[in-house]
Amino acid sequence: MIESEASVKGRVVAEMLSHFTNDLKIGKKIKSGELRKRMIEPPWIPPAMFNLTGINMDHFTMKLLSLKENPNTDYVILQLHGGGYTGAVRNAYYVFAGLYNELSHGCNVLTPDYRVAPENPYPAALEDALASYRWLLSKGYYGEQIILAGDSAGGGLAMALCMYLRDHNMPVPGGIIAMSPWTDLTASGESYETNYEKDPLFGNTKESLIYQNDYPGEHDRMDPYISPLFGDFRGFPPMLIQVGSIEMLLSDSVSVAAKAREQGVKVRLSVYEGMFHVFQMAYLNIPESKKAWAEAGKFIDVLRTDSRL
Repeated sequence: MIESEASVKGRVVAEMLSHFTNDLKIGKKIKSGELRKRMIEPPWIPPAMFNLTGINMDHFTMKLLSLKENPNTDYVILQLHGGGYTGAVRNAYYVFAGLYNELSHGCNVLTPDYRVAPENPYPAALEDALASYRWLLSKGYYGEQIILAGDSAGGGLAMALCMYLRDHNMPVPGGIIAMSPWTDLTASGESYETNYEKDPLFGNTKESLIYQNDYPGEHDRMDPYISPLFGDFRGFPPMLIQVGSIEMLLSDSVSVAAKAREQGVKVRLSVYEGMFHVFQMAYLNIPESKKAWAEAGKFIDVLRTDSRL
């Protein structure tokens, strides 16, 4: 699915973002990820209908968002946050968790604050994602009851985790929702050139975190557990992939969708015209983001319906 035209609100937000990142000194820190790494936020206070439970793991922490009354335990969502493998979890992802809870009709959402580079390069993020998944299995969930969701690096990490699970004969998840997934850390896709001057978040510089990134360390960036694009998708569950048409990472989504389909995976690829990297961060405030979240809800509904057949 390709949207034919961006909304007025969507175009305005994209233009504002471009101005902010390209014309201001702070823009360099945004593109490199430095600003996010230094960001200090107050603790996120959930709305009154939720419990937000902290969970300590061996090397990281997690938070489980659940309804206080009548939680839906048929499925659970494991949310892997973005941030280029260098940024920790932020409050925005707990808002994401609330949206996932709503659109999934009350499912719990587990959000790990996995270790990041440069202090903890590959395979730390994958190890922590795997530990989070195993924790859910230990709580009685079957693989098909777990939906992986991630944006940017988190979307790529979700695919890498699924590959690891399949390769090690562990239960694979019931589905994957990937928003602007970063699947090619070699930056080899066509859109890295064609959208170089269009992308308001990463464009017009080779100093951004998509080029300058410490996560792979000394490992080969083409390793499928680092760049899932170069892996095998056979045996994967259905995937919903959403991406903006002006992203430098557009090819990361288009190429994965094509490869996975060729290997027999059910994939819905939605390209939103005029949209930027992880435009879903606009929540329900622009038509494109609102539609993307509704699409994610429909995808989960289909997963639940198909599992009953």
